[in-house]
Amino acid sequence: MQPARKPVQEPKPTRPRSERLEARIPLELKDLYTTAASLSGQTLTDFVLSTVTAAARKIVRENEVLEWSRRDQQAFATALMNPPAPVAALTAAAAWSREQTGRND
Repeated sequence: MQPARKPVQEPKPTRPRSERLEARIPLELKDLYTTAASLSGQTLTDFVLSTVTAAARKIVRENEVLEWSRRDQQAFATALMNPPAPVAALTAAAAWSREQTGRND
């Protein structure tokens, strides 16, 4: 006689988690936002979310991308192609590391 098998449970569908965000704003700003939302054919919530999301993405993107001037790019390339000689402390640290690890590379 075989033991009874447990029924296979289907995974529960996952719903996106919804968080609440509250802000106190002056009545004049709420009126402005409501008017802008109406003019753009959105609810106030959709308008606020789309506007804040666009601004947040722009700020994050601006801080993730490193923008260098032409002079900065040239200085970086020059430093890569012609690195300065290591200082004595770095040379000593590398020698100590080789001694400790037994590596000679």
